[in-house]
Amino acid sequence: MIKQDIKIQSSEGSAFDCYFVTPSLESSAKVPAVVLASAIHGVDQDLRDIADSFASRGVIVAAPDLFWRTVPGPLARDDPRSGPRGKPRLPVIKTGERDLVDLLPVLRQQPHFNGRTAVIGFCYGGPYGVLGPARLGYDAGMSLHGTQMLDYITELDGVTKPVCIIWGDQDHLAPANVLDAYRALPARMPNVEVHVLPGILHGYMMRGSTTAFDAKAYDFSMQRALAMLDGLR
Repeated sequence: MIKQDIKIQSSEGSAFDCYFVTPSLESSAKVPAVVLASAIHGVDQDLRDIADSFASRGVIVAAPDLFWRTVPGPLARDDPRSGPRGKPRLPVIKTGERDLVDLLPVLRQQPHFNGRTAVIGFCYGGPYGVLGPARLGYDAGMSLHGTQMLDYITELDGVTKPVCIIWGDQDHLAPANVLDAYRALPARMPNVEVHVLPGILHGYMMRGSTTAFDAKAYDFSMQRALAMLDGLR
């Protein structure tokens, strides 16, 4: 695979950083892409490792720095700047939507791209797993231990594209009312799957979290993500 740190031209006129990974493929192969919307820590080693894992399975991967307007780059888990750079939350998420749209033309330029893209949001970036297929031009979306997700549940009204939402039932940032609201969706929306994993904490996908990372939950989430991406092939 080829790993690169590239610049994406923003529709605002500036450029932002993006970790971009292309898999090793036969010359005639056409594959989907996945965009990873990071947690508040940004495009750190945990997210790069996840990107590499997807690419090793034959998927084009982009992980943009969605915090380039505030405090750019990856941050350590105890970095005090991580809080301020994500506030005020709703406007920060909104501006990030433009970045996800600006990424799509770059993907279309890739010779192996089949024209179909999923977005996976982690923690702070979780809402993009809903917003991507709802109105940003993405073909599927996934949210893994997403936060403030109740603000975006109505975005799914009328959406028919695949959406997958996963939390742990011990996630302190996903209270019972949020879990219950999303659990009710699959009964009326067969395109939406919701999983609440027993005994799993917030941030379970991140290997750098010595307290939250859970290998079984990670593997389950990757399996569901790869199944979603297989549907885009």
